[in-house]
Amino acid sequence: MNLKKDYIWHPCTQMKDHEAFPLVMADRAEGIYIYDEEGKAYIDIISSWWCSLLGHNHPRISKAVKDQLDKMEHVMFAGFTHKPAEELCRRLAGLLPPGLEKCFFVDNGSAAVECAMKMSFQYHLQTGYPKKQRFMTLAGGYHGETLGALSMGGMDYYSDIYRPLLLSAIHVDGPDCYRCPYGKERDSCQAECIQGAEKAFEQYGEETTAFLLEPMFQGAAGMRIYSPVYLKRLRQLCDRYHVNLIADEIAAGYGRTGKLFACEHAGITPDFICLSKGLTGGYLPMAMTVTTPEIYQAFYANFNEKKAFVHSTTYSGNPLACAAAVEVLKVLEEEDTLAHTEEGYLKKVLNKALAGHPHVGEIRTIGLINAIELVENKETKKAFAPDQRIGYQIYKEAMMRGLVLRPMGDVPYFNPPLNIRREEIDQAVLICRESIEAILG
Repeated sequence: MNLKKDYIWHPCTQMKDHEAFPLVMADRAEGIYIYDEEGKAYIDIISSWWCSLLGHNHPRISKAVKDQLDKMEHVMFAGFTHKPAEELCRRLAGLLPPGLEKCFFVDNGSAAVECAMKMSFQYHLQTGYPKKQRFMTLAGGYHGETLGALSMGGMDYYSDIYRPLLLSAIHVDGPDCYRCPYGKERDSCQAECIQGAEKAFEQYGEETTAFLLEPMFQGAAGMRIYSPVYLKRLRQLCDRYHVNLIADEIAAGYGRTGKLFACEHAGITPDFICLSKGLTGGYLPMAMTVTTPEIYQAFYANFNEKKAFVHSTTYSGNPLACAAAVEVLKVLEEEDTLAHTEEGYLKKVLNKALAGHPHVGEIRTIGLINAIELVENKETKKAFAPDQRIGYQIYKEAMMRGLVLRPMGDVPYFNPPLNIRREEIDQAVLICRESIEAILG
């Protein structure tokens, strides 16, 4: 592709890289595969940034969207409602952690996070806690690219340059189980690392409106998976200091962690849950902020009391997206998808292929998510120098071999559609191993 004539500026990309490594012209997609114009197949092992929940071009979801298109493509969601949205919210209310049942529609994950932030602030303001104006979040977190969501993230790569524009959030050192400073194990610890949050609550709890985090794993931080005990203890801290807990399940929700929602691992209910990505199976952009009746009630008043949540997005509750989202839930339920995932098989095959490699420090797993932490020194857990771009080199090698293995730094990972088959897993793991060996020996 001649980039001098290319009008597109692609996301999260240094476009100069594509002078040496051309963009792939995607032509069609089916199941776990993306096909280019020449017919070459690429295994989409990361579900196109985690949203292609049931694979590409799923016949049931495609039909649901086509059927809805013949009825109504869009209607403003102020003054109108419609059956796909009503059915979606009714179904979700029976599946979400208990107590989460008031659904607010937006059109992307960043907006869902900022909705929860605004709702939390306004809730406290309207219930007698006007000093609660700040937010806490885990260092290393990622919550989106708009300025409010970016303020909550702890990823310097994404946010440092914009720091003069950002809110002043309180960042708490989060769990890092691979390099645990307490010498504990992920599966047996009591979340000793909660001490950082405890100190932050002691200092800032009275002025904090909400604590925002990705439950069970931090994606952009390198797919850091942590103990559910941390979530339980954090919920207790929030209750003690009258702080809302916002669960960003945009990436973790919809079965990605082996349960429909990640908070289920800890048996907790957050005050807000943010959903997107798998919500529509990757078909259409849509997101939701779901909260409790108690919080909703703080906004329910006569108009002249000025307590309404005055927030809107043009495509809020889009009927096509809602139709896709309803069908996703039907497929998950009727085909018992979570009960039939191959998570155990993927973990077994991936560990057999790579656990003994001298530069594979850890293969960490939750549900079908498997992250491969590559290190320079396995004994000391020393990371490779960032300018070596080891992960990027492996990504390029895998792409040439037909596997979309886009890493988080030097952490390649698998996050495939929930209905991936064993023979597809075998093929993906083989290419992954060959690509790592081609770069690291």
